[in-house]
Amino acid sequence: MLLLRRGRIIDATQGLDQEGDLLLVDGRIARIAPGGSIDVPQGTPRLDCGGKIVAPGLIDPHVHLREPGGEAKETIKTGTASAVAGGFTTVCCMPNTNPTVDSTTTVRYIQQAAKDSASARVFVVAAATMGRKGEQLAPMAAMAALGAVGFSDDGDGIANPAMMRRVLEICAALDKPFMQHCQDHQLTEGGVMNEGIVATRLGLSAWPREAEEIMLERDVRLNRVPRARYHAQHLSSGGSAEIIRRARADGIRASGEVSPHHLLLTDEACVGYNTMAKMNPPLRTAHDVSELKRAVADGTIDILATDHAPHTSAEKSGDFNSAPFGVIGLDCALALYVKALIDDGVIGWPRLIELLTRTPAALCGLHGNGSDALGLGTLREGAAGDVTVIDPNHEWTIDVSKFASKSRNCPFDGWRVRGRATTTIVGGRVRFQLANELAELGEVAR
Repeated sequence: MLLLRRGRIIDATQGLDQEGDLLLVDGRIARIAPGGSIDVPQGTPRLDCGGKIVAPGLIDPHVHLREPGGEAKETIKTGTASAVAGGFTTVCCMPNTNPTVDSTTTVRYIQQAAKDSASARVFVVAAATMGRKGEQLAPMAAMAALGAVGFSDDGDGIANPAMMRRVLEICAALDKPFMQHCQDHQLTEGGVMNEGIVATRLGLSAWPREAEEIMLERDVRLNRVPRARYHAQHLSSGGSAEIIRRARADGIRASGEVSPHHLLLTDEACVGYNTMAKMNPPLRTAHDVSELKRAVADGTIDILATDHAPHTSAEKSGDFNSAPFGVIGLDCALALYVKALIDDGVIGWPRLIELLTRTPAALCGLHGNGSDALGLGTLREGAAGDVTVIDPNHEWTIDVSKFASKSRNCPFDGWRVRGRATTTIVGGRVRFQLANELAELGEVAR
């Protein structure tokens, strides 16, 4: 039992934004009292949340945990420790591991490893094709039956339109989302950063925005008939946002996500051959940043995801051409979203919480009506006791040396930011808490 007192309770599934109390019992939401208080027996562990936001546990639908095969970069244990440190109670892990998550054996391995060592809930996004090569279908139905919440060949877009159409048909039949990495590889061969004046000045090979937009445009057209839950990952181009906007206006099922780095950085961050700014898709221009924010504001982009992509320091310390693509973000994403979206006047806290809870839960079928009966992304009574307590005014400096992640490839090291998860609760158990937040919380809760 744990009582959260006097917090600003924000829950999009109930239209709540009001101060009140919330009680957790036996790992679930037992009672919620917006505008009121809850009486509990003396000695019940309690946490004073005055001045803080009490939200459903944050959900990240796009995370690379690297296990199996990439344990030098990250493990399920370290990646989920990073997640709860950032306020995320649930992560969905991508299939570009070694071996690829394209078999029931690998799905079971990840599920068991998560059961043994994870601090957060871990759900599997499985590959749609064998080896993510786009040539042969993976056993999608069998992996879905085991609990895979979606499918993606993340790291590779499915190039063959006939295969893409078949994947969409299967996803529609299984009622699972397909999460596309939109990249036409023929247009990006050798490319390492955004096509533009900065790449020209640095003498680096260009990666045009059309590589993302062309595949996205093709996919939404292919999805007119199957009407699968099609989701475009880590959008970087303002043109891509417009494609999704038009598709929705035409009644085509399509959603998109955006990551902190594409909301805050431009290709200018690559100046000096800064490998921390090398990512896939690449950082683009200030116009793209503005258009992506506009898409968040008008609801075209309705999911936020970190695309947490760990790499070793040795890998990232190489020259720009040879360094791997990708940055990490779980530990600091919340504050970066605050900086990009709230401080910039794009949206307010209720909408930000919704984009980190209700919408990703709905995408992955975690809201209680799909593959997970717990009910995630909500604070409704009876739902899973996953709660994130946030101090919206907490100012801090991002220090990658203190990250729970195994890797340090973050371009935001040293940034001064505002907003931080102070307590992260998974299934009624406190999995993370800032040292200065321990008063009143007894051992029973921890």
